[in-house]
Amino acid sequence: MINEIKTPDVLTDELIALAFAEDIGDGDHTTLCCIPPDETGKSRLIIKEDGVLAGVDIAQRIFNYFDPSMQTEIFIPDGTEVKNGDIAFTVKGKIQSILQTERLVLNVMQRMSGIATTTRRYVKALEGTKTRVLDTRKTTPGMRIPEKEAVRIGGGVNHRIGLFDMILLKDNHVDFAGGIEPAITRAHHYLREKGKHLKIEIEVRNFNELDEVLHVGGVDRIMLDNFNTDDTREAVKRIAGRYETESSGGITFETLRNYAECGVDYISVGALTHSVKSLDMSLKAV
Repeated sequence: MINEIKTPDVLTDELIALAFAEDIGDGDHTTLCCIPPDETGKSRLIIKEDGVLAGVDIAQRIFNYFDPSMQTEIFIPDGTEVKNGDIAFTVKGKIQSILQTERLVLNVMQRMSGIATTTRRYVKALEGTKTRVLDTRKTTPGMRIPEKEAVRIGGGVNHRIGLFDMILLKDNHVDFAGGIEPAITRAHHYLREKGKHLKIEIEVRNFNELDEVLHVGGVDRIMLDNFNTDDTREAVKRIAGRYETESSGGITFETLRNYAECGVDYISVGALTHSVKSLDMSLKAV
C-alpha cells in the first residue's frame, strides 16, 4: 500500500528517470554510432503554433538531470502567449546529450503548452465574472504534477493534487456511507482521530441532498453535480455565501459562461487535462 506523500520535485525527478529509462534503455544507439562523445553543439526550441508556452522550467530540469553541463538561454518564460516562429530558448552542450534529451523535452513541453493554451482560453471566457476554472484528477498517470502546473501557468486553479490533500465526498462515498449526514460525520471523526486539517467538499446531485448538506453543515465547499443553469442559480441562492460553490459535470466551453453567470465560485473542467491537443514545436540544431 502506498502511504508516502512525495513532494512535486521528487515526483518530477521520478517521472524524468522513468521517461529516460523507457526511451533510452541500454543506449541511444543511433546517436552513439554517429556522434563523437566530445562533440558540442547548440539547438533552439522553435514554436510552430500559436498558444501559451509551458514547460520551460521542467525542460531545464530535464537537461540538468541528464547532463548538468548543458546550458540553456531562456528567451520566453512560462505563461507567455507565443506565435509560430518564436524561439523559446537555446540549449548548448554535448550533442549526444542534446539528442538524447530532445524527445522528452518536446513531449513534456508540447503536452504542457497544450494544456496551458486550453486553460487560458477558458480563463478568458470567464473574464468579468468571479468564477475560476478548476482542473481535476483526470490526468495522465505519472504526469499529474506537470499537467496541473500547466493549468496554473494557463491561469487556472489547481483543485486537490490527489486523494491525500483534501476530502471530497462524491456520490459513491455518500452512497456507500449511507447518506449525506453519515458521510460528513465520519469525515470529521476521521480528521479528529488522525489529527489532520483538510478541507471538506461534498457533491450533491439534487436539491434534497443540497438541503440536507445545508442542514448538517460542516463542509467548506459544495459541488453541484450535473445541475442545469436554472438549478445552479437557485442552488447558489440557497447556499447564499455560506460555503464555496463548484459546478461540475457536462459543462462545455460553450456553456461555461452561462454557469459562471449563475454566481458559482468555481467550475471544474476535466477537459483541461484529458482532452487537449499538444502545441506544435520542435528542437532544431543551430
